[in-house]
Amino acid sequence: MVRVKICGIRDAAGARTAVDSGADLIGFHFCSSPRYISPEAAQAIVDGLAVRPKIVGVFIDQAEDEVRQIAEFVGLDLLQLHGSEPPGFDAGTPAIKVLKVKDGKIPSAEGWRDLVMVDSWSADQRGGTGRTWDWELARPLISSRRVFIAGGLEPGNVGSVVSGFKPYGVDVSSGVEASIGVKDPAKVRAFVRAVRQAEGLI
Repeated sequence: MVRVKICGIRDAAGARTAVDSGADLIGFHFCSSPRYISPEAAQAIVDGLAVRPKIVGVFIDQAEDEVRQIAEFVGLDLLQLHGSEPPGFDAGTPAIKVLKVKDGKIPSAEGWRDLVMVDSWSADQRGGTGRTWDWELARPLISSRRVFIAGGLEPGNVGSVVSGFKPYGVDVSSGVEASIGVKDPAKVRAFVRAVRQAEGLI
């Protein structure tokens, strides 16, 4: 089953919507981002959930000690590393390394354990960009690694990505928002439904 990650959660309502819609993972931005949330606020949201999905923390070039402290405080299951972290980066929690597509190329995943995520590169946005890219570039990597596809996904196109490439997971933030950091319940439900329909599960 393709894992669905709803990222950029900033409030309890958004988290509940993601969980109730069937998301497997939810993500919090603990880095410089319009969707930044404090560890204290994220922990309160997680503690208030009746059903707990996998909890992911997004970081960009932050010190191992800082990441470790936040991960332990919030109870993160996974880190999502969006910066120039080296393969030896170790904050004590399993990581998803994000590989940014630039000039038609995906950086090497060598040295990184699974999981990896492929997203679009932007000169002015170091986190998720919300921009599509040539997903065909990821096909060789998907055949050998557990890969999340991110970048420009929304309810209208995620089904074709799932059926055409069969990635390990898909990641969305802006594609299911009413405004920055505010999830649109109808879009979240439609996104998860589109993934499950593409898998033939509903």
